[in-house]
Amino acid sequence: MAVLSEDELITALEKALPEISEEHAEAALDWNPGDWVPWDKGRNFAFLGGEDFEPGQETLSPTAAAGLLALLLTKDNLPSVHRVLSIHFPPFSDWRQLIGVWTAEDNRHSIVLRDYLVVTRAMDPVEAENYRRIHVVAGWKQTPEEIAGLGPLDVLAILAVHENQCAHFITKLIEYAEDPDLVTILEKIRIDDATQAAMFQAYLMAGAVADQETTVLAVDRALASIEHIGSDVADFDTQREYITDFEDAESDAAIAAKLVQELKLDSLQSLSEEAEAARARILERAAGKL
Repeated sequence: MAVLSEDELITALEKALPEISEEHAEAALDWNPGDWVPWDKGRNFAFLGGEDFEPGQETLSPTAAAGLLALLLTKDNLPSVHRVLSIHFPPFSDWRQLIGVWTAEDNRHSIVLRDYLVVTRAMDPVEAENYRRIHVVAGWKQTPEEIAGLGPLDVLAILAVHENQCAHFITKLIEYAEDPDLVTILEKIRIDDATQAAMFQAYLMAGAVADQETTVLAVDRALASIEHIGSDVADFDTQREYITDFEDAESDAAIAAKLVQELKLDSLQSLSEEAEAARARILERAAGKL
């Protein structure tokens, strides 16, 4: 099958945009972050005549707190991800049905998580804010070197992998979240992430129809470069120790297996030597052999 230019590929993907957008709209949940924050558990801080956070007021276990902060910081980096998506899919075009909708949905995750953290004093809110500022300034794929060579299908594959990662990570975090209010919030975010993963997978399926070579290579690169949640947070070594089992080779293999199934990668034919080698690596990852 012929390899398309980037412009040809985006044009081909654009044909699938209306159908995929409609399917996503039907599957997505409609919820308001403010509805799910337990405001009655909150009180003022010293600036408004209350009491500032002090050690010992934490309401989460160290593992739950580390997982919550890692997830929150990942969601905080939304602007960087939006920018990378926009390289190939301009939000001021019809692609706002992808970029704009995804950004609006994902933004509510950091809103509700931070509101919960501050209201319940789950952890030191000043420390969490300091982490946020440093992490967002550092950003994600901010340099020309980091985005060089990222084609449209690379970006879609990275996001498909990432959303599946988030859904898995939240499943593990829920095991340590003893507060029912937090569990409810996490379940809503997990549904969002799973729905968003399905959306990005749908675009990859459309890509495979148009250019299976480039699609296979993009999926291979995305799986080979998985960054576990929290791995890019500065000065996070202590917290990272608590969540080392949230993601591992087994969870990476599960994501690979899901993409193999969704994209029917085990049945593709007439691939080039390079793409066939990439497909073989994907199948090995899915089987936990790589």
